[in-house]
Amino acid sequence: MDLALAPETLARWQFGITTVYHFLFVPLTISLASLVAGLETAWVRTGKEKCLRAAKFWGKLFLINIAMGVVTGIVQEFQFGMNWSDYSRFVGDVFGAPLAFEALIAFFFESTFIGLWVFGWDRLPKKIHAACMWMVALGTLLSAYFILAANSWMQHPVGYRIDPESGRAELTDFWQVLTQETTLVVVFHTLTAAFVAGGAFVVGIAAYHLRRGRHVQVMRTSLRLGLVTLVVSGLLTAVSGDQLGKVMFRQQPMKMAAAEALWETEAPAPFSVFAYGDVDRGHNKVAVEVPGLLSYLAHNDFHSAVPGINDINEAEQQAHGPGDYRPNIPVAYWSFRWMIGFGMASVGLGAVGLYLTRRRWWLAPELRTGETEVPRLALTRRRTLGPALGGWYWRASVLTLGFPLIASSWGWIFTEMGRQPWVVYGLLRTEDAVSPGVTQAEVITSMSVFTLLYAALAVVETRLLVKYVKAGPPELDERDLTPPTRIGGEDEHADRPMAFSY
Repeated sequence: MDLALAPETLARWQFGITTVYHFLFVPLTISLASLVAGLETAWVRTGKEKCLRAAKFWGKLFLINIAMGVVTGIVQEFQFGMNWSDYSRFVGDVFGAPLAFEALIAFFFESTFIGLWVFGWDRLPKKIHAACMWMVALGTLLSAYFILAANSWMQHPVGYRIDPESGRAELTDFWQVLTQETTLVVVFHTLTAAFVAGGAFVVGIAAYHLRRGRHVQVMRTSLRLGLVTLVVSGLLTAVSGDQLGKVMFRQQPMKMAAAEALWETEAPAPFSVFAYGDVDRGHNKVAVEVPGLLSYLAHNDFHSAVPGINDINEAEQQAHGPGDYRPNIPVAYWSFRWMIGFGMASVGLGAVGLYLTRRRWWLAPELRTGETEVPRLALTRRRTLGPALGGWYWRASVLTLGFPLIASSWGWIFTEMGRQPWVVYGLLRTEDAVSPGVTQAEVITSMSVFTLLYAALAVVETRLLVKYVKAGPPELDERDLTPPTRIGGEDEHADRPMAFSY
């Protein structure tokens, strides 16, 4: 059978398609929940209507996003039994524990408080209502933590033993699985990257409205919140990425050598800016490098040796038997760079935005007066340096609002593809994890159905987001501004019908 159409390859493609698609919603769910909670808290503390309007606007986009995330996430778990039954059999005892906690949090904890938040606008006191969204935000963080702990175990198995009779991995120390170094660093990096995505999302949409002079007060507040979130989380992502890289150099040296196309062990080892090579022969034909930088990134000094792909492959063969233990080198190399490039481009745009807002070059003078609505022509009336920079910034912000999501997708492709040929590093190969009874036709059918379904969902998601983004923040009425002061008992709003107050 052609390797490209083998059930293992097709199953990997299917899982990759569904996983990358699902993960487009995860960073926005994590970040928007906290940002909406912060905006509503600002309204509770200050009473400013623009904060309440912003909370309602971004909250609506959050709800659309999390609904799609839940639907697409369920499909992933079905695949463990459909295409990866041998994997499920091997890791079920270990993998099941964090997945169970994640399900309890995501489908009970989060959904309960989301319901209270959606239907409690005019039924709950505003402090309790804001607390509900903070509980949603906490739930998203905990849900992400347990999922990342399970994935980190695949990257670096700990807290288990292999049953000699069944050959299965059995959990012996759940706390170690949750708190191992890999888990902590991966959680730090993933969560900070999620807020980069949320910050860029907010900045891009706020820029869209400000460029047209619409909802200025709300979008100015949103813009500053998004810019600060983008820059601060971007700096933290760089720090956490450096820590994660050092952990990976110790635990998965092949992955990091592939990310740098480092074929031979070198001391000091250079950081690759660009490389083109012969994978079969194991060397680079063209290499643009920064001397010693890779040694520093791996070991915090500029002279340490870093093992190369060829040497690591020989060591793996001695440890695990004959075979090729190299991942797809071009995929590992370029996905690593696209992850960094798209992510840092957004962070750089955020830093420029903070500079422009501080210099007040972001708005033409007509918008600096605090008017809520200004004709679009007011943004381009003056041909001075400030408005020119502002006009450029609006366009760039809207066009690049999805860059962090692209970076996150490439980051996960690098994480999973760079681990190959292992599905559980050092314990279970990918070729041994696929369901033994699944046929080529079955995988092609399910992959085609899921891909078409996800394409349809992408259209629905995009149209919903565009519709509500263009509509802008809702106008407020008396019910929004005077929520009940207590739950139960007599209240001026007690006889008011429940409303989804958007």
